[in-house]
Amino acid sequence: MDISNMTGKAALVTGAASGIGRETALALARRGADLAICDINQKALTEVAKEIEATGRKVIQRRVDVAKAEDMAAFAEAVHAEVAAVDVLVNNAGVGLGGGFLHTGLEDWNWVVGINLWGVVYGCHYFLPPMVERGSGHVVNIASAAGLVATEALCAYSTTKFAVVGLSESLRDELANYGIGVTAVCPGIINTPITQSSRMVGPMATDDNRAEIVSAYQRRNYGPERVAANILKAIEKNRAVAPVSPEAWWMYYMKRFFPGSMGRLVHTLSARERRRRGL
Repeated sequence: MDISNMTGKAALVTGAASGIGRETALALARRGADLAICDINQKALTEVAKEIEATGRKVIQRRVDVAKAEDMAAFAEAVHAEVAAVDVLVNNAGVGLGGGFLHTGLEDWNWVVGINLWGVVYGCHYFLPPMVERGSGHVVNIASAAGLVATEALCAYSTTKFAVVGLSESLRDELANYGIGVTAVCPGIINTPITQSSRMVGPMATDDNRAEIVSAYQRRNYGPERVAANILKAIEKNRAVAPVSPEAWWMYYMKRFFPGSMGRLVHTLSARERRRRGL
């Protein structure tokens, strides 16, 4: 899909109030696209809408909980009242959850699955049919490097991100028949607000642990604007899976070509972390 000049085209980004969603929405606007954006944080979303308008593009903004079908249905109705179909659909909204299976309650499972998986399903359900009817477009589903390699510390989170990768691959196979590309984007260690807002359960749920993680991501300093740039490249090249950051590419190739070695390495690192925390 040629996105060098998106004048006259429309893009939709969920979770657009901050981080990867914000930077992706702005990057698309700079290419000339009009935007439809949503987030649960209305105040921050309004600020992003102002930035988009400053580029000269039109924007539809709405407070939406992507885990609620009724919210996504209403958002789709509002968007399709303005455009017949979006050209680029970016299902970005997501949350983090740190902790192993034995410490993760059903309430936490419902929360993370509702946003990270059902949010993507609802986005596709409500916005794909008009794209299919028109016969063009591109879908971007934001997964994670944790959707390529699973660890004890991110059990539920990895489960949802593996599901997003699987859904994206299935959609890619189906939607190729309608001229629509699909990409699963798998960012690695990206410095976004998710490190501060993620839930943590079990032994991981300490202030010191959160501070350590936030600090590590800040030192890594791989910003969401670099992810947005890679998303645009992935759309243009119609990539099936797009790891972002060196560690994400390393994990992708290790899991693909040396799955046994990757599994042993993950187990060794998890065991080392347990010892370090005295668990």
